[in-house]
Amino acid sequence: MSNLEKDPAELVLGTTPESDRPDVVEVLTAREVPLGGARAMLVHRTLPQRGRPTIGAWCFADHYGLGDGAAQPMVVPPHPHTGLQTASWLFSGEIEHRDSVGSLSLVQPGALNLMTAGRGISHSEVSQAASGTPHGVQLWIVLPDDARHSEPFFERRGAVPVQVGDASLQVFAGTFAGVGPDASVFTPLVGAQVDLPPFGSTELSLDPTFEHGLLVDAGPLRVNGVEAAVTELAYLSPGRVSVHLSAGESGARALLLGGAPFEERFIMWWNFIGRTHEEIVAFRSEWQGDVIAGADPYGPFGEVDYDGSPLPAPPMPTVRLKPRS
Repeated sequence: MSNLEKDPAELVLGTTPESDRPDVVEVLTAREVPLGGARAMLVHRTLPQRGRPTIGAWCFADHYGLGDGAAQPMVVPPHPHTGLQTASWLFSGEIEHRDSVGSLSLVQPGALNLMTAGRGISHSEVSQAASGTPHGVQLWIVLPDDARHSEPFFERRGAVPVQVGDASLQVFAGTFAGVGPDASVFTPLVGAQVDLPPFGSTELSLDPTFEHGLLVDAGPLRVNGVEAAVTELAYLSPGRVSVHLSAGESGARALLLGGAPFEERFIMWWNFIGRTHEEIVAFRSEWQGDVIAGADPYGPFGEVDYDGSPLPAPPMPTVRLKPRS
């Protein structure tokens, strides 16, 4: 999914808030972002936030198919990415994915569509009307410096189910409870869907070197006794060996995202991740110059088999992209 904001904020990431304590559950509230104009698809963006930009290498989370604007289809024309992986996870519906390395795939519930942008890629996403309105989460994973210049590629992996107490899990990235798919990851991390029945509970063992977040899709969900509502994310800092989850009369569903704290500093602006202001300017120039000038519709990002025009990049900020305190 593209970040379709007309004035995307620049964030220099890779710092950890000083207030982290292993005995505290921090509940993060999403902000609503309309994607695509007057009849926009509304998403709830939980990551990044100024006070909590990443969870491990997970650096972006758009939650869609809930609340006002949920009935709108997803139509995202070709757009570029650099320095990251996109991880598409659906609860319902279908989305057609096309990219510039020739991939054509249907994003469907129970399977992870994972695109590694590396040095640069472009792709499109269009929901399928016959399958109803898509409901899911678009996630980005920042690539470490030694992998961010790699050749782009795409893979589709089925999630691996496992039962822990009352919870049914589908592990779609990394490993959890001893299981996991053969999906490419470049830093230690985990991603899993967690479903609890009405009044169900479970105790999940955690890697104490990881930080974790539980993004609630159906609930509320109680995380170590702290309630998190739908679209909220309960953050758990490193140092924990387990977490207790419990549901009320409606049951609960959440995504468990975790990973070793990402210590490299990086800049994320629009759909690009780089390390310096100059890199971001160059990425935009390569994309925008080819798109607008018409020299090559996609330039170094490659061409997508799509009936329509690619997305132009928004203007660069008037100030230099730099770290924020």
